Amino acid sequence: MERKLIAIDLDGTTLNADAQISAKTKAVLTQAREAGHIVSIVTGRPNRISSNFYDELHLDGPMINFNGSLGHIPHQHWQGEYQYTFNKEVAFDLLAHRDELGINMIAAEGKNLFLAVRQHPVEVGFFPTVLKSNEILNHKTLQENPTSLTVAVDRSHQEHLLSYLQHHFNDIIDAAPWGGPNSVVELGVKGVQKATGVEALAHHYHIQRQNIIAFGDEHNDSAMIDYAGWGVAMQNATAPIKRLANDVTELDNNHDGLAHYLQNYLQLAE
Repeated sequence: MERKLIAIDLDGTTLNADAQISAKTKAVLTQAREAGHIVSIVTGRPNRISSNFYDELHLDGPMINFNGSLGHIPHQHWQGEYQYTFNKEVAFDLLAHRDELGINMIAAEGKNLFLAVRQHPVEVGFFPTVLKSNEILNHKTLQENPTSLTVAVDRSHQEHLLSYLQHHFNDIIDAAPWGGPNSVVELGVKGVQKATGVEALAHHYHIQRQNIIAFGDEHNDSAMIDYAGWGVAMQNATAPIKRLANDVTELDNNHDGLAHYLQNYLQLAE
């Protein structure tokens, strides 16, 4: 079998509901690599909360973070590293209008950037509940252009925020609401998606598109699943992702759906 590039989303795909990689998943991904295939994490998560999974899987190639906006090799310098950023004025504008827009929290992030501000406590799992004084987002602290802005907004204001962003910043950013229970809108550089990162990986490894297999479950996986020669939706994926994919795993992310699928697809020994 030709060498495959296996692009894996984390949440809802490689990770179970407890945000862990099962022993079975770990074993199969290791087996796939031992058989000569490449395994790459392609996630919406920042690098600060995905490098632990990269290390747990003993990966050594590039990882894609922020839905395609950052490509890097953790713990080392890589010549192919890239990072897309947008004008920090977007963050300052949202800070100035946060009351009328119903914004509860804004986090500005990049590879080495994490700053946030919140009106009142927001329970969004990816963010520290207590901010250190040097992590407070304001005009003084935000010196560089961010890769991502994550905005927690009152559910009743979400549509208003989206139309505000569309009206004011449509030419420089894409804004996408998160799936799931939290009312969160994520801002990234216009036109940059997970497929951007997968294309960079394919180029780096000299892999043809037909030899890319991608796994995902949510809206932010759509471009990657579409781009891959073989796009696979998880059993627990949204309906649009299942329609877009070439195939759907038999089992969900809580029952090693990705691992079972890969074992069959790559004909790895049980």
